[in-house]
Amino acid sequence: CTDFSNHSPLLKIATMPSYKLYYFDVRGRGELIRYVFLAAGKEFDDIRFTSEVWKEHKPKAPYGQAPFLEIDGKPLAQSNTIARYLAREFGLAGKDSWEQAKIDELLDLSEDMFKEVGKPIFEKDEEKKKELLKNLTDVVYPKFVQLFEKSLTANGGKFFVGNELTLGDLAVYCAFDTPLKSSPNLMDDCPNLKAQRSMVEGLPKLAAYLKTRKDSHI
Repeated sequence: CTDFSNHSPLLKIATMPSYKLYYFDVRGRGELIRYVFLAAGKEFDDIRFTSEVWKEHKPKAPYGQAPFLEIDGKPLAQSNTIARYLAREFGLAGKDSWEQAKIDELLDLSEDMFKEVGKPIFEKDEEKKKELLKNLTDVVYPKFVQLFEKSLTANGGKFFVGNELTLGDLAVYCAFDTPLKSSPNLMDDCPNLKAQRSMVEGLPKLAAYLKTRKDSHI
């Protein structure tokens, strides 16, 4: 029997990295990152702050923007970059290059919708805001819900990519958080998308998080 007690410096013990996510106390561009941690069942420090407190954290942000993630003290910026990195670390990034590309496709399409959702929120002119909100309800939401339903159905109707949960599923789930607040019946004609959403929000840690999540406009 070999005694390793005197050789501990030579033994490499695998430890879980320390993750600290810095973002405002809203869903916004931080929520998908939170979903990745929750879906994977991984621990992280969810550091939230107001606009006033942001100035204390901003000097640590690589490009002066939030969200950013610290991995064992090393900063990483850009929300989708962070989500993709964590997905690779946690086995949610697809099984091969093709699946990774299809996940990227879903993230980019989700980003297209996210930008549309943000337009009325940041519009200061009340008349223009009303027009943009009407356009979301009448044009944007119906367009994207059908696009995602078609994509999901083409892959069998349960997962967006491959045959297991990936970042793609989480990205689409996240993309519809805000639209469904104002249009709760949006997915009524999209049975696969509606069932897929129920599946995602049934993930244990994500489900527990949703029950206590603070409401925010975006």
